[in-house]
Amino acid sequence: MADEKNAPEAEKAAEAAAPVETAAAPAEAAPVAPAAEAAPAPAAAPAEEQKRGRGGRGGNNDRGGQNKGRGRGGRDGGRGRREEEDDGIIEKLVHINRVSKTVKGGKRFGFAALVVVGDGSGRVGFGKGKAREVPEAITKATAAARKKMVRVPLKEGRTLHHDAKGRFGAGKVTVRTAPAGTGIIAGGPMRAVFESLGVADVVTKSVGSSNPYNMVRATFDALTNQTSPKSVAQRRGKKVVDLLGRGGASTTEAEADAAAVTE
Repeated sequence: MADEKNAPEAEKAAEAAAPVETAAAPAEAAPVAPAAEAAPAPAAAPAEEQKRGRGGRGGNNDRGGQNKGRGRGGRDGGRGRREEEDDGIIEKLVHINRVSKTVKGGKRFGFAALVVVGDGSGRVGFGKGKAREVPEAITKATAAARKKMVRVPLKEGRTLHHDAKGRFGAGKVTVRTAPAGTGIIAGGPMRAVFESLGVADVVTKSVGSSNPYNMVRATFDALTNQTSPKSVAQRRGKKVVDLLGRGGASTTEAEADAAAVTE
């Protein structure tokens, strides 16, 4: 009887010991499992780095890069303009006017710029631009002026060939050739035009409107009417010597003057 009572207790003890052994088995295999799981860890790390990298490029760093790009673009644009100025193009700001537009919420202000450009050797142009900011308005006006440059013949590269009058609206101007050493006797917008054109000696007079737009347009009207002995000779089918020798000058003087005519 004692053996029969002890048999169930032995079986229970064996069952209790069995789970301990099975639990111990995984404990012994545990060091192997981490080693197996550690293998894919390096592959996961680059993935996380790639995610961080993509996030950095597409996130704030991307925006920062774009901002830097804009900044560099603006500085490059500035260098480009300076290079264009260095290549012989003279830019002169004549007038800036603040304009306003009345809208529902109040007034919206803008700026209008008048710019004259020239190469200093017989080419000149003017343009106007409007924008919300002054630099942008000047940029637009300069671009417009560069597209509309005209060629004006100069005598000896320093003055005009003959006197002329120009008119636009209520603005009237008179331009006269002058001997060497006279300088530019002109004021306001007209001086900017002749300095950009490359004229060193000229006498001018403005009568009527003092509006800078009218004065500049009237000055260009007078300059576009300028002609040179070379162009007149070609139009009439003659030689420059024949034209210059009609004023009572000798043949030698006429030939010398004709040789000096470059335009």
